[in-house]
Amino acid sequence: MPARRPSRKAAATRARPLALDRASTLRRLAGERFDLLVVGGGVTGAYTALDAVSRGLRVALVEKDDFASGTSSKSSKMVHGGLRYIEQGNLGLVRHSLLERQRFRKNAPHLVHRLPFLFPLLKQDGVLDPRLAKAFEGLLWTYDLLGGWRIGKLHQRLTVNEVLAHAPTLRAGQLTGGLLYYDSRADDARLTLTIVRTAAALGAAVLNGTRVENVTTDAGGRVTGARVAPDGGEEFEIRASAVVNATGVWSDTLDAMAQSGHSPQVRPAKGVHIVVPWSKLRIDCTVTVPIPGRARRATCTRWGDAVVLGTTDEDYRGSLEDVLCTKEEMDFLLEGANTAFDVHLTPDDVLGSIAGLRPLVGGKEGATLDMSRDHRITVGAGGMVTVTGGKLTTSRHMGELVVDKVMEVLGRKGRSRTVNLPLLGGAGYDAEAVAASGGIAAHLGERFGTEARFVHDLIAEDPSLAEPVIPGMPYTKAEVVYAARCELARSVDDVLSRRTRARLFGRDASAEAAQVVGELLGAELGLTPQQIDAQVAEYRAAVAHEKSVLLEGVSA
Repeated sequence: MPARRPSRKAAATRARPLALDRASTLRRLAGERFDLLVVGGGVTGAYTALDAVSRGLRVALVEKDDFASGTSSKSSKMVHGGLRYIEQGNLGLVRHSLLERQRFRKNAPHLVHRLPFLFPLLKQDGVLDPRLAKAFEGLLWTYDLLGGWRIGKLHQRLTVNEVLAHAPTLRAGQLTGGLLYYDSRADDARLTLTIVRTAAALGAAVLNGTRVENVTTDAGGRVTGARVAPDGGEEFEIRASAVVNATGVWSDTLDAMAQSGHSPQVRPAKGVHIVVPWSKLRIDCTVTVPIPGRARRATCTRWGDAVVLGTTDEDYRGSLEDVLCTKEEMDFLLEGANTAFDVHLTPDDVLGSIAGLRPLVGGKEGATLDMSRDHRITVGAGGMVTVTGGKLTTSRHMGELVVDKVMEVLGRKGRSRTVNLPLLGGAGYDAEAVAASGGIAAHLGERFGTEARFVHDLIAEDPSLAEPVIPGMPYTKAEVVYAARCELARSVDDVLSRRTRARLFGRDASAEAAQVVGELLGAELGLTPQQIDAQVAEYRAAVAHEKSVLLEGVSA
């Protein structure tokens, strides 16, 4: 018998907070039989689980570390069509990405926000040759016509003074004007977590800290589930009629478990970002600048009191488990910013960094910039469905297509329902009212949407939870408690790296706050003093390692 199709309203609005409990979820995973097991808790796996459960399938999702702990918390955080894809001639990807961007803005208005993007035009040594500026404006018209208009703004050509109004610290000597267009940005980790929680609200069994040790098959070689090892627990088998491999750059490992003789398909491409104080650059948008001596662009994006500087992909051959921004990568980002802006940024100004791997498929050595960002979905000999490639913006559609393939494997029918499915906190969200509220209310509203009321309830019960976890940063102690009760946060790292973004925007301060976070988690999760001390020490050691690789050139 098919599972009862869940109500969309049940996911969009709730009278009480959705509490996710590890013990009860473990019992479900071990005791039930599922239609679909999704392996991988990044954004693609999350939307696959949500699409499947919204069609009425019985769904389980497991993640070996934490939701979004891989690529999906270390992206450029842009929800966009991709101007570069027009340059590559991939108009179809741009058109579809812009349509998906608008769906994100409709279904998750609290998490996906409009943001202006500025291309300064320089007499020489700019991102664009002056002779190409007119052609590039034609490209922007194409972008608008392909769907950019849906955001409510068309691109504009700016005078020098208009450019400086957006970016007053740009070096004005070579400046001739600029081009401004609009896209969106999102906190990628919170967006992924919200998709996972929406799937859970519709009935999916979701669990982080659960590593797949082996893919199980029947006598005929057909995939029947997986043996998993949860943190601190014994191995057990999850039984499922279909399995999806959505593990990104780790997908070859899982494919090899299901099919002997599997040939590696994924080619990791590394992207890095560093964060500097907003007061150094004072921009109000995303500014694209050249990196001297490199055929690359760097983006400088305002994010509250900080600016995120980042690059596009570089080929990567190192460890998948220890991916960090290096000193060399930091130095060329700082050089790019110092060349474009009338500032002197140094390594001492860097507040935090991230490095992530995009799972590209195919292509020639050293050519990741020109490789397609289209996804690839395959079905192995044992029936396991594997999805690779793609990007954050198109994750909803990727999930839809993956589940279409799963339905074929299962011999079932059913249409996707996620086009108009609000994510938790999105239904009824009033962005203008939240922005006008200011203070804690605005901060919580932009992270939790209408579900912010549940965090406010915690503060009403215990006013001390309104205190910041880190002085000078907006994250409250109530958010730590909520993360433990409702978001499956297991550790200090889960809270400081992903439930909040304190590690990215204040690396050193987050290490100092680790003890406070550990004690709050300990009270909620029943941790012993020894377990709390171990988590705090582990987090501080990871931060120290990250810092040594970044500032001292120590090998990652």
